[in-house]
Amino acid sequence: MIGRIVGTLIEKTPPELMVDVNGIGYEVSASMTTIYDLPQIGGQVTLFTHLLVKEDSHTLYGFIDKNERALFRVLIKVNGIGPKMALAILSSMSSEELIANVQESDVTALTRIPGVGKKTAERLIIELRDKLGQAAKTDLFSAPAVLRQVQADPRQEAEAALISLGYKPQEAAKAIAGVPMDAANSEDVIKAALKGMLRK
Repeated sequence: MIGRIVGTLIEKTPPELMVDVNGIGYEVSASMTTIYDLPQIGGQVTLFTHLLVKEDSHTLYGFIDKNERALFRVLIKVNGIGPKMALAILSSMSSEELIANVQESDVTALTRIPGVGKKTAERLIIELRDKLGQAAKTDLFSAPAVLRQVQADPRQEAEAALISLGYKPQEAAKAIAGVPMDAANSEDVIKAALKGMLRK
């Protein structure tokens, strides 16, 4: 199991990253919560990782702190929640918001997440109410916020990232259209678009 990687960030195309570790490029899938806190290309990064092994693939997931990784590991154990949906959940709200929504049985808030319908939201609440609270207490590790990368064509990259997270192309385009043009980079555009959709 690869539990942590430390290296140089050489590519950042949300939700995918590449980190150079002593000449080896690790492809990593990450939530937008993690991507918001990454440095510029060329910066040093530390990611806590989860390696998912399937018959036809090995996929490495990276997280800015141990708490987010713990939540990811709990989420993928829920029936019907795969790693892609787990990343979408962690991208759509903070760990604290997710825990609060589960503990308060807020089905409406959870169904705003792409791919999460009423039945899935209810299953999340039932299966995670106790587990999420425990994960937050036992695996908390705070990492400092660092500079974000300024990327070319931020709105186009943001739209592609939202589609990768599970939104339909029309939903992604509409959400991006509602973001002010002065957003500095794709991470800011994605963050604003997600907030806008979750308010509806």
